[in-house]
Amino acid sequence: MIRGIKNKNILATLLLFLVLFVGCTKKLELENPNSLTNENFWKTEGDVLSGLAATYKVFKDINGGFFGVRGVELTNGRGDDFFIRNDVQALYQLSTFTNNPTTQTPRDIYATGFKAIFRANQVIENTPKIEMDEAKKSTLIAEAKFLRALSYFHLVINFGSLPVITIVPQNREDYFVSASPEEDIWNLIVSDLSEAKEILPLEYPSESVGRATKGAAIGMLGKAYLYMERWTDAERELDIVTKAPFSYDLLADYEHNFMAEFDNNKESLFEIQMQNVGGPSPWAGENANESQGTTVAQEFAPAEVAGWFEAFPTNKIFEAFQQEKTIDNDFDPRMYASLVWNYPNAMYYNKPFSTFKPQFGFHSMIRKYQNWRQNDEGIFISEINEKVLRFADILLMRAEALINLNRSAEAYPLINRVRQRANLKPLTDGMTDAALKNELIHQRMIEFFREGLRFYDLKRWGLIEQEIKNSDKEGRQFLTLPKHAYFPIPQHELNTNPNMTQNPNW
Repeated sequence: MIRGIKNKNILATLLLFLVLFVGCTKKLELENPNSLTNENFWKTEGDVLSGLAATYKVFKDINGGFFGVRGVELTNGRGDDFFIRNDVQALYQLSTFTNNPTTQTPRDIYATGFKAIFRANQVIENTPKIEMDEAKKSTLIAEAKFLRALSYFHLVINFGSLPVITIVPQNREDYFVSASPEEDIWNLIVSDLSEAKEILPLEYPSESVGRATKGAAIGMLGKAYLYMERWTDAERELDIVTKAPFSYDLLADYEHNFMAEFDNNKESLFEIQMQNVGGPSPWAGENANESQGTTVAQEFAPAEVAGWFEAFPTNKIFEAFQQEKTIDNDFDPRMYASLVWNYPNAMYYNKPFSTFKPQFGFHSMIRKYQNWRQNDEGIFISEINEKVLRFADILLMRAEALINLNRSAEAYPLINRVRQRANLKPLTDGMTDAALKNELIHQRMIEFFREGLRFYDLKRWGLIEQEIKNSDKEGRQFLTLPKHAYFPIPQHELNTNPNMTQNPNW
């Protein structure tokens, strides 16, 4: 059994990392009979669990994982609510729409995404050959298909057309696959998640917390349908996880979602497990020196508390949080949980916020996901899990599907649940569909700040140009559509795969 993914065996990860390269290297004339190969590794259930652990690990890879340091910066950096300063060139380029096919961070995200797919495919292909309980086999394969779908989901929303790879490459031709249309990618995601939702368990024992469950698969399937604008399918799937046997619910305190002591709570359908175990550094790569935590909090913290101050909230998001006061005439509690600014008695890292100096004309700093109750980020390894899918997202996505199905009356209670948690007045019936959609857009902006959703929401709604150019985001003048709706295919991929072509407008 995989130990709670937070405590997974790092050696297992390294073993699969070695397996990754077996198919790409020439055999030596003299081979060590004890060395790992694709032929001698896949023998036991433990090998499959090691393969899964290695696949989960990729999602928090520091440079290329979708929920690692650079992944968090990439998914947030292009929104109208986020600014990344000119320190790491690749991050500044993607945040200001001056990136190109050689920009490092999108290249790393692309390569690491396919690394996760490769590892998931290894599990899917090799598990049937191993002697073990057939039901357990099916569950492990379903888990791998969930992870493959999750990786393809984040690749397709960033790059568009992609190679569809569902086998472990055996020869040169298998590696050089041409891109398939986006529709084919989405169909594979739907297929994998549809299978996973039927087989995965409702929950795992406590020692295996963090593994993909039935609820996670259904929630991600609903999200995929939403991105595909298949509103009926999206509403159906998203509705399922709001009812028994599922028990997901909003936490009473919004901020608890972003504190380590409340990780894996009832609002979370799936999250990436972070822990300060293993080696001393998350930057070490896949070896024994690698920690299983993250340095995102240090990246975003100010210099006064041992941070790198790489990112800032724009004044647009600062003002968006103030659009509506609570029924007690206070700021939205999500504002206090997400940002810190110079309000009376504001504290940040056990210091008055007035002692900090916001940069670049911005009025606030990031509080969400920061270890701001500590004295500083000097330990540099954070253990706060990155939330992939929250119940609040389920509610608002279902509301969006209902609005698009001309069933707006059913959307009010869903939006109001999110508003009620924020201590806002409930919406009253009778709003126009346009007004209700605008309220939904606003709620998603402030509910999911720093959760990597804003840019992709704007793209789905056709609002990228309108909202980014109507903001104080640096680089907004360089935004060009449809070019910047997707990243270019990395030049390195074009150089090595003769069957790949560049995305349009790049």
